[in-house]
Amino acid sequence: MITIGRLAASDREAWEALFRGYIAFYQRTAPDSMYARAWEKFQADTTVHALAARLDGQVAGITHFFTHLSTSAPDSEVCYLQDLFTAPEARGKGVGRALIAGVTDWAKERGCTRLYWHTQESNATARLLYDQVADYRGFISYQIDL
Repeated sequence: MITIGRLAASDREAWEALFRGYIAFYQRTAPDSMYARAWEKFQADTTVHALAARLDGQVAGITHFFTHLSTSAPDSEVCYLQDLFTAPEARGKGVGRALIAGVTDWAKERGCTRLYWHTQESNATARLLYDQVADYRGFISYQIDL
């Protein structure tokens, strides 16, 4: 059985292992201070938010997200799902789908008008799920590192 909920203080080690897995998946590195800062922000739960998926009581996946104003939809906020990662041994068991549903419910409860996210074009496994739960709108992402 999969349950979705906020990260508890006791989830720190499991969360960090999954977040490090996410960072490694995208072939990036991050200093330990980034994990400490992110954990602090997720525990405060004010500007950025996190949910954990528990499979048989163990943290099996995480997602990080936040809201922001939409310039093209008056008086509304949208929710951006920034990170989603499932433990390798839990893949194919509905954890990713449950996490997306958890963020969707969270965003609806707060009156957001849209939930969106990005993934790499080559992330075929994740895109199989994303194509089932959301609409691909054909946007291409650009970035300038500062």
